[in-house]
Amino acid sequence: MQYEIIALNLLYAIAGVVLMFLSYRAIDRLTPEVNFPAELGKGNVAVAIFVAAIFISIAMIIGSALN
Repeated sequence: MQYEIIALNLLYAIAGVVLMFLSYRAIDRLTPEVNFPAELGKGNVAVAIFVAAIFISIAMIIGSALN
């Protein structure tokens, strides 16, 4: 088994999670009039769909960039 490949995949996974978190925080700061956690806590489905779309699109961009 090649441990270098496993380590590289783990590094890519960690980098992806960190970039996803930083991207979410940037979008959260760019939209100060919307409090995403509070709206999600109220059960706002539109905000949940919006946040899910953000996560999917950022994941696609990060996945393409890391390849």
